[in-house]
Amino acid sequence: MAEVRLEKVNKVYDNQTHVIKDVSLDVADQEFLVLVGPSGCGKSTMLRMIAGLEEITSGKIYIGERLVNDLPPKDRDIAMVFQNYALYPHMNVFDNMAFGLKMRKFPTEEITRRVTESAEILGLSEYLQHKPKQLSGGQRQRVALGRAIVRKPKVFLFDEPLSNLDAKLRVHMRTEISKLHNRLKTTMIYVTHDQVEAMTMGDRIAVLRDGIIQQCDTPLNLYHDPQNLFVAGFIGSPAMNFIHANVQSDTVFFDNIQFKIPASIGNDNVIVGIRPESFIIDDNNPHFKAEIEVVEPMGNEIFLYFTIAEKEVVARILSNIKISVGDIVPFRIDIQNVKFFDPKSEKRVRV
Repeated sequence: MAEVRLEKVNKVYDNQTHVIKDVSLDVADQEFLVLVGPSGCGKSTMLRMIAGLEEITSGKIYIGERLVNDLPPKDRDIAMVFQNYALYPHMNVFDNMAFGLKMRKFPTEEITRRVTESAEILGLSEYLQHKPKQLSGGQRQRVALGRAIVRKPKVFLFDEPLSNLDAKLRVHMRTEISKLHNRLKTTMIYVTHDQVEAMTMGDRIAVLRDGIIQQCDTPLNLYHDPQNLFVAGFIGSPAMNFIHANVQSDTVFFDNIQFKIPASIGNDNVIVGIRPESFIIDDNNPHFKAEIEVVEPMGNEIFLYFTIAEKEVVARILSNIKISVGDIVPFRIDIQNVKFFDPKSEKRVRV
């Protein structure tokens, strides 16, 4: 078990494409850290640099107290699980899981013990003699996890391992990997583009954009206390609503809507960020009324789409409230949970 530390790490391709930009990051021993961001943000490149599959242009990477910049992947004491299961189709489950140990000349008894133990943890004991083609997608992914577990590495690296699974199976495997982390107590770094996956799995989440870490924090802190417009819009589903507004003293104006805030924020023009659940139906003290354009039933809740200040926004309400398309609904804004952002810098403006 070990911490992972990146110090001012850069990755530049062909002396012109700057993919990772001066990234510093500390991953604590036994922590589950998720790297999340849109396609092309550099999250998989960062993971591959930690694994040794990509050379770094500058900076330092430590695993434990050891500088690993010049160490090959096999000497870094890491195990990596890819989006592609990469199982050998002609081998059964036992041999797929044991392959890495055999290549390292482990004793037969030790290989059998480790594979049997890992298969029990992953619920694969009855499938050890099956070939990959006889397994479901989730079972194949567990075999790939088992192949990593038997190594007993200091650090597990996951590169979008659930992307090829259907929605129901992804939810199940998220739970399985979280249980695995709690059981093994090993440092894990997990890459995904799915912010829901990140929110439900990570002890902390590092949000990347264009090779730069925008914010690294706990899931709830990212949701309730984003540092900039990008993080606020990326974390949360449905996404935060953004509306351009004017501020005069302690009053915010947009469209025909106005509301007071506890103190002046010192900006004449701001972007107001409102989470869908911060639109509250209120017949007695509404801030505005809106005509509902789309209703999306989601089971225990409903998403309502409407337009204010020429922007389509979404509200999240409980499904026991009956709303139809065309209804005029009175909304109050939960002022305590409204966020403000500078339109130029996109940084958070705090009240």
